[in-house]
Amino acid sequence: MVEPLVFNAIIPSESGEVWKAWTTESGVRTFFAPECKIDLRSGGAYEMYFDLDAPAGSRGGEGCVILAVDPQKMLSLTWNAPPELPDIRFQRTHVTIRFESVSSHSAKITLTHDGWGTSPNWEAARTYFERAWGEIVIPRLINRFTVGPIHWGNQ
Repeated sequence: MVEPLVFNAIIPSESGEVWKAWTTESGVRTFFAPECKIDLRSGGAYEMYFDLDAPAGSRGGEGCVILAVDPQKMLSLTWNAPPELPDIRFQRTHVTIRFESVSSHSAKITLTHDGWGTSPNWEAARTYFERAWGEIVIPRLINRFTVGPIHWGNQ
């Protein structure tokens, strides 16, 4: 069995604001992706578009969907491999983000990413997301609340 990726982080903001950052299109654009499509319901879209100039199907998290929503507490969704791993791109892994209020000014998130296969491509995808979640997405979320939102045109 391949172990899930698990990340815990304290975010310097009220839990409801952190929830909105992950679950609204305007919130996602402040830290995660320059464009997105979110339909916050089970079966709804949760698509991130990172490379707006890429051809359709290669822009990012296209085709990903929300599996479950527990408002203010948990968001569960499917996720796909990056375009550079086409052999597994259209298979889906599973991401769950849990939200917990720590104080009136901070929240804890726990992000769990599982559903990995065992081939070399799956190992490459897991390594990719270990870096993406831990060194890019979660730090950007923290910066969104400490420094301010990302201005994607300046990236």
